[in-house]
Amino acid sequence: MTRPTRGRLARYGFAEGDGGARAADLLGPDGLGLWRTEEQEPADEAAAELLAALSRAADPDLALRQLHRLVEAERRTGEKPGVLDALAADPGLRRRLIAVLGASSALGDHLVANPRQWTVLATEPDGLAPRADGRLDLAAAARLTAATGPIPVLRQAYRLALLRIAAADLTGGRGLEQTMAALSGLADATLAAAYDIAVDELPEGTPRPRLAVVAMGKCGGDELNYVSDVDVIFVAATDEDLAAATQVATRLIHVCGLVAWPVDAALRPEGNRGPLVRTLASHLAYYRRWARTWEFQALLKARPAAGDLALAREWIDALAPLVWTAAERPEAVEDVRAMRRKIIDHIPPKELEREIKRGPGGLRDIEFAVQLLQLVHGRGDESLRAPGTIPALRALVAGGYVGRADGEALLRGYRFLRGVEHRLQLQGLRRTHTVPTEPDALRWLAAALGHAATPGRSAVEEFRAEWVTHATEVRRLHAKLLYRPLLESVARVPAEGLRLTPEAARHRLEILGFADPAGALRHLQALTGGVSRTAAIQRTLLPVLLSEFADAPEPDRGLLNYRQVSDKLGSTPWYLRLLRDSGPVARRLARVLSSSRYTADLLAREPEALRLLAEDTELTPRPREVLAEGFTAAAARHADPVEATRAVRALRRRELVRLACADVLSRAGALAPLTPRTADGGGRLPTLADVSAVGVALSDVADATLAAALRTARAAQPGPPGLRFAVIGMGRLGGRESNYLSDADVLFVYDPPPGADERAAGAAAHAIAEELRRLLSAPAPDPPLGVDADLRPEGRQGPLVRSLAAYAQYYARWSKVWEAQALLRARFVCGDADLGAEFEALVDPVRYPADGLTREQVVEIRRIKARVETERLPRGADPATHTKLGRGGLADVEWAVQLLQLRHAGRLPALRGTRTLDALAAARDAGLVDPEDAAEMAAGWTLAAQVRNALMLVRGRAGDQLPRHGVELAGVVRLLGGDDPGEFLDEYLRAGRRSRAAMERVLDAPA
Repeated sequence: MTRPTRGRLARYGFAEGDGGARAADLLGPDGLGLWRTEEQEPADEAAAELLAALSRAADPDLALRQLHRLVEAERRTGEKPGVLDALAADPGLRRRLIAVLGASSALGDHLVANPRQWTVLATEPDGLAPRADGRLDLAAAARLTAATGPIPVLRQAYRLALLRIAAADLTGGRGLEQTMAALSGLADATLAAAYDIAVDELPEGTPRPRLAVVAMGKCGGDELNYVSDVDVIFVAATDEDLAAATQVATRLIHVCGLVAWPVDAALRPEGNRGPLVRTLASHLAYYRRWARTWEFQALLKARPAAGDLALAREWIDALAPLVWTAAERPEAVEDVRAMRRKIIDHIPPKELEREIKRGPGGLRDIEFAVQLLQLVHGRGDESLRAPGTIPALRALVAGGYVGRADGEALLRGYRFLRGVEHRLQLQGLRRTHTVPTEPDALRWLAAALGHAATPGRSAVEEFRAEWVTHATEVRRLHAKLLYRPLLESVARVPAEGLRLTPEAARHRLEILGFADPAGALRHLQALTGGVSRTAAIQRTLLPVLLSEFADAPEPDRGLLNYRQVSDKLGSTPWYLRLLRDSGPVARRLARVLSSSRYTADLLAREPEALRLLAEDTELTPRPREVLAEGFTAAAARHADPVEATRAVRALRRRELVRLACADVLSRAGALAPLTPRTADGGGRLPTLADVSAVGVALSDVADATLAAALRTARAAQPGPPGLRFAVIGMGRLGGRESNYLSDADVLFVYDPPPGADERAAGAAAHAIAEELRRLLSAPAPDPPLGVDADLRPEGRQGPLVRSLAAYAQYYARWSKVWEAQALLRARFVCGDADLGAEFEALVDPVRYPADGLTREQVVEIRRIKARVETERLPRGADPATHTKLGRGGLADVEWAVQLLQLRHAGRLPALRGTRTLDALAAARDAGLVDPEDAAEMAAGWTLAAQVRNALMLVRGRAGDQLPRHGVELAGVVRLLGGDDPGEFLDEYLRAGRRSRAAMERVLDAPA
């Protein structure tokens, strides 16, 4: 009984199962004749050598199939197959050809289609491997193909050169830098050949133009990969050259597209909208006046490639002074920020972690950091003016701008990631930067990169481990590369090869957006100076923190706030340990301190609250019942009402820190605190998902504060036994739509005990209300909670407190339509719950009139609305961007919704709610509002509410006016997850106009 073929062949790496049977057929007597089926062994010694070579291929099965196809193609030509004999006689050829066949299905297909071209991989007569430097061998291409004409021959010559480069790369004959240089050299040679073809095709008598082809991007940096567009810029010498030069450039692009790859000239001035070819003088005029920082960044890689090389060098030399002063331009800081935001482009979320180029810890992280440092420091150090990433990084290390260990780590990461990119692209000769997910594709990739299984770990697991290690290190060093040398320059401790002078550090801080670099350096010196453990930890933390500060509109403020918090907590044992060891705490703190003065002020008063940043659950709003219980318990621990209130206000301050931090971080990407995953596996959401959730959470905190303060006030002013007292929320508190600057609008109601003296009960209730207001208005280091009772009957002229019966009498005889409108938001907040329910039942017929409104009442509401717009909008305010009283803002939508409630809630109970958006949705569902109008008003109200909260968070003080420019606008936009302040302002104005128009249609609807 013979042993199974597949078991023996599996030892050579061939697939088992049906794949093993296929390998046996291809290798057996009816195939290549390399395998004796009966004996289960190689046919001879040469066959054993070839099988061993196949086993070392990235994909032995692919290499075998391609080799079999190649032999069959030779047989079809009528010639005796020579490849097998050559593989037996030439070990170098065997190694190179099998490596190519097992790593690139595309190059294998090319060899099958051109069965004589494998000979270019044969060892030279002198015993050396064939040249693989990217030169084109047009004579060999013409000899090895039946095609004629310059373009088909050039296409074959390109493939032959690419084949040689791939073979040298796959067999270790070339390192990464040599491979990239060879691919770039091949691009130069192809461009030059295409240039010659294009010039030869010019109409007879046309003077040969002076035209330079300047390589840009990866080609310019001598770091081209296997499949990529080749970026170029075309430069003509004079206006007389333009017409012919444009013909040549257009034809060159066409020829290269037929031969090898697309030529991309989009990096030229004005991009694809600009002329394809410009003169040297035209280029200079554009770059002097119009170019953005990213365009100068692109010029770092400019290199003469083809055509008039002397003109290309003249162009590069003329632009060099502009390149090396680009970092001093006033718009450079914002341009750099924009470039940093684009490091991770719009990658589909499912591909983000598999992207080796644009993903976190990818190639672009390294390239961006290196190029930015070149722009900043290349002004005064010409050694940094190298076009390639690897030479530039080495120069930065040699010049002391990057630490030696960090530079080596980045070089290792760059080499690994480019190696992965090369293998991925070589497989099918297609443009890709995404690591596959399919198991077979991953096994091939791991083998192509030279990974082998180790005890307890597969080759794929070995690859993944190395990839994660490099990506994590690159992600960390991306920030450290920019900021760590700044710290070393001021830390007064020996630095590992770093020689960043104070002037160089100042330049770097300027380009990163710090308005006062000297002040920033003083803060860094105070935080990191000396040899203490605290200073050492700060030097570890600050690169990441400075990265966050630099992204904010006011980096200086973020750093100042951080220093203030550190000065208060630096001596505590847990503070720096928490920042260093607790996941995202350091970056969350930096984001909060650089984005929100309001939150920074709270943390300055309550620095220990930053522990909340450690856990997502700590940045989740507490339930209303939990807050009420905790606040009341804290008050109960103190007999002195002032001390009791101080304890309550401290708890309120901590809850405000919780909510403000969660709000600031809710749109901060990976830093956002998320809800736990649901039992059904649903997605996680930010703990404060929208402005409505913020309003509810802030109202719950206010409710708990009032409840605890009322308990304290009643203990201090007991009143007669049986006196019932309740606090009714009004305005935003009643609607559970509180914001960070809201007072607590309330009504006080009491009910005397049976048989008690009415006047004494009233005096006692008044004393309770006054005590509550006194306690909460006492000076304290936290945001005040003003208690405003001005919405009571008769306003400030009326009594502060009324009995339930007095309210009933007033509303029955004297109530006006505006008071009914105000009562739409009335809800019980704290105190006697039964009395609160009785009050709500009492006012229901007033706020939800059974017969709706009379025509006169509707007219009155419209009149009051117009008067409010005219009289209450602050002098000089911009009505288009005032969030509360401006066009389409909060008041517009609320008046429209409240008019609908007054007119229809008497007969439609669904409209009986205190929250604006809920009532608007109910009106839409009832057919009272056109769905599009409802959507426009909801969008306008939501955006205005978001902006109003963001203004308070950014400024740290009350304000309703969205500025049209400046750092506050930029801060609001960043807080709300936007990038472009101008676009955001346009969207705000557009939403306001639409909301205003919808409101007017509701207000003007016939009664």
